[in-house]
Amino acid sequence: MSGVHPSAVIEAGAVIGEGCVIGPFCVVGPEVVLAKGVVLKSHIVVTGDTHIGEGTVVFPFSVIGEIPQDLKFGGEKTRLRIGERNRIREHVTMNTGTAGGGGETRIGDDGLFMAGCHIAHDAIIGNRVIVVNSSAVAGHCHIEDDVIIGGLCGIHQWVRIGQGAIIGALSMVTNDVVPHGLVMGPRGTLDGLNLVGLKRKGVPRADITALRAAFQALKDGEGTFHDRAARLAEESESDYVQQMVAFILGETDRNFLTPS
Repeated sequence: MSGVHPSAVIEAGAVIGEGCVIGPFCVVGPEVVLAKGVVLKSHIVVTGDTHIGEGTVVFPFSVIGEIPQDLKFGGEKTRLRIGERNRIREHVTMNTGTAGGGGETRIGDDGLFMAGCHIAHDAIIGNRVIVVNSSAVAGHCHIEDDVIIGGLCGIHQWVRIGQGAIIGALSMVTNDVVPHGLVMGPRGTLDGLNLVGLKRKGVPRADITALRAAFQALKDGEGTFHDRAARLAEESESDYVQQMVAFILGETDRNFLTPS
């Protein structure tokens, strides 16, 4: 154990990996596991059955692993699992799961959780996700890889946001968002595709063209939204379009934001 400030409280049972740095006035609970090279800067509470992956840095005044903010929670044994190389900025809160949601909140690798954001119970957050200042991801949400959630957003419970989607600032998202979608507005609407994100990732032009054509077909085609997606599943050869329609046709507890 290295780099533990004398004012930090490390409760018996906590597992502290090689090269961890635990700054002034941090509290680390008895069921916490910190992997190699985790940094807790100062004034941080890490509690509950919480594992934090290698190289993750947590900034001051964050509270990680407290019980869910759910009145149905009855003290059952639940977990929080955080992946590697995340940056968890000031005043972030991340809660453990509930029995009704599978018992586990899960955060992937290489995320950026900016100041004041909240990740609620049973949420599943993918890799390389960015949650901007003061945004809240409610319980049971599933946020896939490479999603960006802008500042001051609210993501309704049980919502799924597909890979590569971007949510504009000040949006309230109440329904599922297709992969690579662009959502904007106080009551978010699906306004297009995250073309900037696709280009930054180096997605081939042919796939971007196919996605734009698929988006137009979802917007203007005949039949229901699901009917249009099913037709695209049969017609398109693009892996990106197939990812989108598989998401639409998958199991969900919410309706979809559909093209405006």
